[in-house]
Amino acid sequence: MTTLLVIAKEPVPGRVKTRLTPPFTPRQAALLAEAALADTLHTVAATPATRRVLVLDGTPGDWLPPGFEVLPQCAGGLDERLADAFAHCHGPALLIGMDTPQVTPDLLTVDLTDCDACLGPAEDGGFWALGLATPDPALLRGVPMSTPVTGAVQRERLLAAGLRVRELPRLRDIDTAADAHAVAALAPRGRFAARLADCTSVTPR
Repeated sequence: MTTLLVIAKEPVPGRVKTRLTPPFTPRQAALLAEAALADTLHTVAATPATRRVLVLDGTPGDWLPPGFEVLPQCAGGLDERLADAFAHCHGPALLIGMDTPQVTPDLLTVDLTDCDACLGPAEDGGFWALGLATPDPALLRGVPMSTPVTGAVQRERLLAAGLRVRELPRLRDIDTAADAHAVAALAPRGRFAARLADCTSVTPR
């Protein structure tokens, strides 16, 4: 894998993880988002990728490890922003979000030499990862995002383009408090699990 892209929002209260509120406060939701993003970035840093890029809506903070390029997200819907991220790549690339801190370096070390694309389905019907051997922004533009059929529509778009698609393991995104607890249990030693424990200890259940 040549390039690993992480698309993310700056963890600002009221702008990230709003579906965690309630039971968590906006500040707690932002702290949880920051921990999830930090876990994700440190995992990406541990992969053998030759280029690591954070495609960010906002300003980097001290949660950003060294070794990353930072590119601003373009305007438009999520499909346009994902497409624009791939437009900055000139070789094999894998894009992920900030909602799956349970990812491991092995999951992100994807070989695209015997396929044209890979897609990591999410349990909510979306996708947590998309890899393209030859990045083409047109493969994402117009795909409905944040719906129960997003992953299926994206997969059909890839197949309709004649691409050989490999499916990655299914993962759970963090959208709700139930998701947060389930994901933390999968990676109990991560920053996200530790932050969730701190937030839960002061949040009425």
